[in-house]
Amino acid sequence: MKTTKDADSTVSEARQVVAEIAEVAEAPAPPRVTISPAGNGEQYMYFTERDIDRILENLDGLRERVFPKVLGDDGSDIRSSQHFPSVCLIGLGRCGSNIALDVASLVYNARKFYLNEFSSQEKPANEQRPTSWIRSNLRLAPSRAAKPVFLIEPLVMLGDLDKDIEGRIRFSRKTEKSGFLSDYSKMKIMDLSEVHAGGAGNAPILGQYLAKIILNKDTQRFSNADWKFIHSYLIDSCGIKANQSRLYFYIFSAGGGTGSGMASEFGLAQQFAYMSKTFETKAEESNDDNRDHSFVFEPIFTSGICILPNISDQRIEMSEALHINAGRLLCKYLAEEWDFSYNFDNEETGEESVMRRIRPWNAMMLISNDIMRYAEESDGGNIQNIDVNAMERHANQYISQQIFNILTAQAVTTDYDQNYFRRAGIDIGETIRLDANDLFMSLAGPVAVAYAESVVAEQAPPTTTDKFKVFEKEQPKLNIDDLFFRSIDLPHFNKATQAIEGISLLPIESKRYRAALEQYKKSNFDASELSDLHFFKNCSSVVSIVSLPKDYKLSYMDLNRLKSHLNSLFPNTTLKRYALVIGASANLSLTTLIVKSPCLSDDFLTLIVAFIKRCFARDQYRYDDSLDNAMLDFIVSEEFDEELIEAMLNEHENPAKILDTNWYAIKPMYEKKYRELINDKDKFVSINDIRLSRESVKKAIKYLREIYRHRVGKTRVISLNDYSGKD
Repeated sequence: MKTTKDADSTVSEARQVVAEIAEVAEAPAPPRVTISPAGNGEQYMYFTERDIDRILENLDGLRERVFPKVLGDDGSDIRSSQHFPSVCLIGLGRCGSNIALDVASLVYNARKFYLNEFSSQEKPANEQRPTSWIRSNLRLAPSRAAKPVFLIEPLVMLGDLDKDIEGRIRFSRKTEKSGFLSDYSKMKIMDLSEVHAGGAGNAPILGQYLAKIILNKDTQRFSNADWKFIHSYLIDSCGIKANQSRLYFYIFSAGGGTGSGMASEFGLAQQFAYMSKTFETKAEESNDDNRDHSFVFEPIFTSGICILPNISDQRIEMSEALHINAGRLLCKYLAEEWDFSYNFDNEETGEESVMRRIRPWNAMMLISNDIMRYAEESDGGNIQNIDVNAMERHANQYISQQIFNILTAQAVTTDYDQNYFRRAGIDIGETIRLDANDLFMSLAGPVAVAYAESVVAEQAPPTTTDKFKVFEKEQPKLNIDDLFFRSIDLPHFNKATQAIEGISLLPIESKRYRAALEQYKKSNFDASELSDLHFFKNCSSVVSIVSLPKDYKLSYMDLNRLKSHLNSLFPNTTLKRYALVIGASANLSLTTLIVKSPCLSDDFLTLIVAFIKRCFARDQYRYDDSLDNAMLDFIVSEEFDEELIEAMLNEHENPAKILDTNWYAIKPMYEKKYRELINDKDKFVSINDIRLSRESVKKAIKYLREIYRHRVGKTRVISLNDYSGKD
């Protein structure tokens, strides 16, 4: 699409898209095109910079702020040739920004230890457990000082609708002596206060609307000079050679207002810009020097990392707003995922069809705060007295573990320290990578994580005198059965490795799941009963990441045993992918990503039904269990009764049901803000337009029905030799 510019400025026009594209007569400049998602009045009007020269200028501006100044042999600044990290963490809201900040802090401290050549080996008395895990996992112990470490430093973007986000971050880190905040230049704070400075009031629809204002507004008209650099990196430049980042993780709390509302809008804007480029066959007008930086089709992988609220604590009433907020996010995501992955009734393949099927992320990883409560209980804590800070700290560690392992599984050589391979003596041919395309093809929809790790003995090379050491004590062998069991167990602390192990979202209620696991273990890991849970039975694909110490060789028997466990517990997977990472950690770890079926877990269904019941149900269905039972019937029944849905639910969600104030007084205040900040009548979006509709609920149920019915046929040997034909 050709770039158009205003006569009195150099601002590129925002790309817009409409549900029905009329025939367009030839004209000097292309008209605006608008696309609205099917079944919803909402329109995508995200601003996307179309000028490749300006995008490159903005990326260079970000490089100057991210990379330290480096002079080449001729004295020139060579920052423009430095690559962005392959991974970016986007922390949104208070919870998301805190977790992203902690992950970056852990990696920074690990790198600092390494670059100081482990000169300080004494463990600080006040060291937190997450730091202890990173320290041990990166081989920072004195006896392992010469071993390799993983040194990727992700780009970190932090965003909140709180004016004092920078002050909050600095205050929370005031006791640190590592200099992280001043030294970690790859962390950038998205100052959004000129749009809104007072938070979203725990209402995700307000967070979503404010995010639309931010993302629909021309970046050149922001007073904050850094925003256009960040926008070009996150939104405009995905898929061009000048931006080497390929993995994006959006970290947020589902139960809040800012993170829950903003995260999906930022994800949709990024996907919208990326997908728009795939339909552009005409080269952009640009300088000859910049033509090589134009769009190239390289898949990016984006994932939400969603922290779900507690729901199993008996002290918590199920009517709390955070459950409703989380249910809204899950309902919205399933509806978008249904459109993208399964809704092909018309078999349309053109731009208009694809552009109204976009989803915010390729996958959404689910981590329950209840999980962190079980981990604290296993460590001797009183589950009734765990505070929010403790649970957030555990969530930080659990997420950092999973991101760490996914990063190691896909990292390219440019992500490592230049001396990494030389010092490690690693043959990169021995590793099996999961690049962005592997993740793109393997992970979709809701995803749960199973994780465990074990300390393994270092394997010394055999010597000629080994045959005489008949009385030497044999080194302990890896128990692959125990490792796999711990990965799917209820969350717990591994005291040997300081890791939080277990599954991130329980398939069923904790007491029932604990009993099912006990039976599984007593039966010598016979999965015939455990695999009958929908969480395992309806899983469509799994991704397993095995990380090994450099000197450890995983035996063929152990690997075969692991595959046997996966096959028996997940009988209907159509795709299993494995990544083997060597030399990135001190311990042997197993990460298994469980795809799509987590939407059939008790927690997931409880949250989504809580939202529908509170914000959609007609009065007579809001206070009894008739809607609860009907939702289960909608999923399992052979025929989907859409007429009953229409009888039980109103046409649109009612945001007033989670606010203790007058919604109709709030609405015009925010719409006035939109009109003032985006002074273009053609781009106005009413807050009514972003309400979820009854169609969204239907699509979410259709997605659940699809996953509930997932089965695969088994391959059997076909032979003509014994075939006698039809009788």
